Amino acid sequence: MSQQATLQKISNLAKRRGFVYPSSEIYGGLESAYDYGYYGTLLKNNIRDLWWRMFVLDRDDMVGLDSSIIVNPQTWVASGHVGSFNDALIDDKVTKERFRADHLIENWVEKNQSKLKEEHKDVDVAGMSLDEMAEFITEYGIKSPNGNELTKPRKFNQLFETEYGVLAEGKNTVYLRGETAQGIFLSYKNIIDTMRVKLPFGVGQVGKSFRNEITKGQFIFRTLEFEQMEIEYFFNPKESDWKAIFEDWKEQSTRFYDELGIDRENLRYREHSDKERSHYSSQTFDIDYKFDFGFKELLGIAYRGDYDLKQHMEHSGKDLRFTDPKTGEKFLPHVIEPATGLNRAMLAVLYEAYREEDLGEGKTRTVLKIKPQLAPIKVAVFPLQKKSELEESAKNLHKKFKLAGIISEFDNSGNIGKMYRRQDEIGTPFCVTIDFDTETDNAVTVRDRDTMKQERINVNDIVEYIRNKVSQ
Repeated sequence: MSQQATLQKISNLAKRRGFVYPSSEIYGGLESAYDYGYYGTLLKNNIRDLWWRMFVLDRDDMVGLDSSIIVNPQTWVASGHVGSFNDALIDDKVTKERFRADHLIENWVEKNQSKLKEEHKDVDVAGMSLDEMAEFITEYGIKSPNGNELTKPRKFNQLFETEYGVLAEGKNTVYLRGETAQGIFLSYKNIIDTMRVKLPFGVGQVGKSFRNEITKGQFIFRTLEFEQMEIEYFFNPKESDWKAIFEDWKEQSTRFYDELGIDRENLRYREHSDKERSHYSSQTFDIDYKFDFGFKELLGIAYRGDYDLKQHMEHSGKDLRFTDPKTGEKFLPHVIEPATGLNRAMLAVLYEAYREEDLGEGKTRTVLKIKPQLAPIKVAVFPLQKKSELEESAKNLHKKFKLAGIISEFDNSGNIGKMYRRQDEIGTPFCVTIDFDTETDNAVTVRDRDTMKQERINVNDIVEYIRNKVSQ
C-alpha cells in the first residue's frame, strides 16, 4: 500500500475521475452499491482479462464457464447455504443500527492487544459461537460504534431471496447466488461429458455474486453485489498430493498479484483456524492486503474435498462420479478452490498505485502509477493549440491509436499542464503532444507519466513505440 493512500482519498479520486460512482445517487444512493464509470470499467476489465488469460487461456488443464445467476433453489439447500450461510448480527439498542458482531469484536481486539496479552488470552474471533461472542462482549463491555449497549448476537442469512413465477399465487422462492462456485459444480457433469477433460483439471469462472451484508462501508471492498474470479480444480486424491496442488495454487495466485503490480510486502498469508475453517475444508488460506483500514482478504484458497459433489449427488439423485479411463473405477474427485475478488483486486491496485508527489516551487501532483498493461487509457493525445491544424492532426493520431487496438483519449482543453494532471490521476502512462514543430520535424513529444520526462518520436514510429512501451 502506498503510504499516502487512504480509503477517503481513493474513493474521492475514484468519483472525481470517473472510476466509481455511488449507485442511484440522485435518490440518495444505496449503501454498499456502486456503479463503475468508464475508467473503472476499463481497469476492472483489464484485471479480469489478465486473470482469465493467466488461469484459463494459458493453461492446458483449464476450461471456462459462465453459469446462471439464478438456479434451482435446491442448489443452495444441498450446498448448505440456506441452513448455514450466516453472519452474526447484532444491534445498537438505541439507534437500532445493525453490525457484524465478529467485526466489532475484531476491532476491539485490535485496539486492546496489550490488555489481552497481560491476561494471556488468545482470541480466535472467527471461531467463536454466538454464545461465546455474547460472553466476550459482556465481559469486556464492548459498545456499538455509537457508544451504546448492544443486543445479543443472532444468526443472519446472507442469501438474497427473490421470487420466480408469473402469477403471485404461484410464485416460488429462489436465490441470487451467494458464490460462483456452485454453478461450476452444477455444470461439472456436462463439462466432463463434452470437454474431454482428464484429471487433474480446473474450471474457471468470472461472475457476479450477491450477499446481504450487515457491515456497510469500506467503499468497493464490501458490497451487496460483487464479482468473483473463481476456480474449482478437480483431482484424484489417490493419484495427486493435495498439499502439492494447494501450494502450487498459492504461488500461482501470488504471482497474479505480482502481475497487478502489488508489492509482496503488502500481502500476507493467513491460515484459518480449526474453528474458523468450514467443516468440509481440510485447509484454508487467505491472501490479505494491507489497506489503511487493516489487513483484509483479497483471495481465499480452500481444499473442499468431495463435499460439494457428494452433496449435489445425494440431493439430485444424479451420478456425479468420474470414471477412470484406465481402470474403470468410479469416484468423486476432490477439489481445491482459489477464489479471488475482482472488485477487491481493483481496490488494491488503486491503493498500490496512488502517489502524491512534491514537484517543487509549491507544486504537487496526484498520480496513479498503474502498470501500463492495466491502465484504463494507454495514451492521451493533445494538440498544443485548440481550433488549429494541430487539433486535426491530433485527432487523426488518436484515430490511428484506436485502429491499432491501443485505447487512446483525445483532449483539447487547452492548458497542457491541466491535461497532464488529469491523465496522471487517471493513470495514463503516456501523453503525446502535437506541437508547432511537428510539421517541420515530423515528430511528436511523448511524456512519460512516472518520470515526467519527454522525448521526441517520429510520427511514423509513434504507434509501435507506444505499443512496445505498454507491452513491456
